[in-house]
Amino acid sequence: MQHYRSLTEASLRGARLTVGVYDGVHRGHQEIIRRVTAGSPSVVLTFHPHPASVLGGHEIKCLTTPDERADLLAAQGVDVVITEPFTRDLAAVSAYEFMSRLKRHLGLEHLFIGYDFALGKGREGNAARLTEIGRELGYTVEVVPAVGDESGVISSTEIRKLVSRGDVAEAALLLGHPYQIGGPVIHGDHRGRTIGFPTANLDYPPQKALPSNGIYACWAWLGSERFAAAINVGLRPTVHDDQTVPNVEAYLLDFDREIYGQHLRLDFVARLRDELKFPSLDALIEQMHRDVQRTRQILK
Repeated sequence: MQHYRSLTEASLRGARLTVGVYDGVHRGHQEIIRRVTAGSPSVVLTFHPHPASVLGGHEIKCLTTPDERADLLAAQGVDVVITEPFTRDLAAVSAYEFMSRLKRHLGLEHLFIGYDFALGKGREGNAARLTEIGRELGYTVEVVPAVGDESGVISSTEIRKLVSRGDVAEAALLLGHPYQIGGPVIHGDHRGRTIGFPTANLDYPPQKALPSNGIYACWAWLGSERFAAAINVGLRPTVHDDQTVPNVEAYLLDFDREIYGQHLRLDFVARLRDELKFPSLDALIEQMHRDVQRTRQILK
């Protein structure tokens, strides 16, 4: 898979294309991707930062970073991913001009869009308008129906809500894969070593959506190696009174290696409990033993 950081870097012919944020690459997205990848070259043009962060004036915490998104799309069989920088200037480009750029750089032949998709200034480029432009520029448009379940249409917005509540199991059902957080392992205060639970502190991307503070059962990945892990997301109130930025700490079960600087990916499986303030360090240690036992049971 080729990952370009701007449309201007690409020069293709006969592209089968879909355009959108594709945050999370969830099951609804995957249905569109399945149709795009029925031929080659299959191309996904996505945006970073999230358009709503640029136009709405408030930061959207994303389910996927650009690299995570590209990896998930590659796993779906996509040939080329383009992460286009989203700016106010880009938002002001007309649908016709934007589609002309896609035709010029990608040799666009087939465009696949979701049922509610629109692009261009004022979102003028809906399905009807894009089809009209396609007749002039020489590409076809296929609208893919929404994918839903008993709770309704699957959307990145709904999945972000689930993650923010810590409902990582339900989020995984809508995503079609576990919710992931990754980053290099960094030094912490090494307190875990002193109580028998050495943890790997994750330098996670600040734009990532974090599950609500609590303890989780996860699979931890070091390259192709997988380990069961109990994860703490939160402010560690038993040992810190003034922390404001959440930590993501992983206790890898049956593991004893130095991994500072290595990339660790966490696949969230289940929420065990809320983060609590314990009356003593001994009480915290007792609870951690119970958390590890539950993690073993969930991941066995």
